[in-house]
Amino acid sequence: MKNTSMRATWAQCKAELIRTARNKRFVFFSVIMPVAFFFIFTSAMGSDTTVGGVDFSSYYLMSMTVYGVIGASLMSFSQRISKERSQGWIRLLHITPLPSWSYIFSKVAAQAFINLIIIAMMFIIGGIAKGIDLSPAVWIESGLWIWIGGFSFMALGTLLGTIKNADVVQVISMIVYMGLSVLGGLWMPTSTMSAELQNLAQFTPTFRLGQGAWNLVAGGSLDWRGVLILAAYVLVFMVLSSYIIKKREAV
Repeated sequence: MKNTSMRATWAQCKAELIRTARNKRFVFFSVIMPVAFFFIFTSAMGSDTTVGGVDFSSYYLMSMTVYGVIGASLMSFSQRISKERSQGWIRLLHITPLPSWSYIFSKVAAQAFINLIIIAMMFIIGGIAKGIDLSPAVWIESGLWIWIGGFSFMALGTLLGTIKNADVVQVISMIVYMGLSVLGGLWMPTSTMSAELQNLAQFTPTFRLGQGAWNLVAGGSLDWRGVLILAAYVLVFMVLSSYIIKKREAV
């Protein structure tokens, strides 16, 4: 029975990966846009531009890597969950031998692997095309930070996925994605914003995820306040989504 569950879980993970790779929104928002923005802005700013003492190309590579990971969680992950709920797929799973944890695990595992691919892709492109030269430790630490921090946006994607209308989810996800990306300083550094917006940006998960990578590239360490803020977001998103799902299942 255990082997059967594991095989079924692995099969579902592979199905999730294939579905995501075929998703045009995923390819556009998580692959094409981050790469395009990276080349456009780094070319426009020039090689001598720095942000907080860090070469702009290195700084912006981290920004666009975070941008791609967030896009995968909000523009594809949340909509898959919403569609499956609206189509009754989750209820169907309740009458199959597949354990409930298998569905959740396969979703998270597949998305985590996809995020890892996005990070590796962006780092390879930045290193080869722009000659970004960071120490192996910084590459690994910043990549791990973005990957682990990306789980907070999976939690947000899960919350958005509780909305049964996939078209509504698409619109809301787009607004949240773009709004948080701009306000969090992923498109342009928060130093270019007004003082009021800079203060507001401090509390966004996008800024906190980007800040950790920016600090590491600058030779610093993680801001533990940022870690706590991201952890708080995960907790709030998961509690809300669990509450909504249980309430609907009880009806």
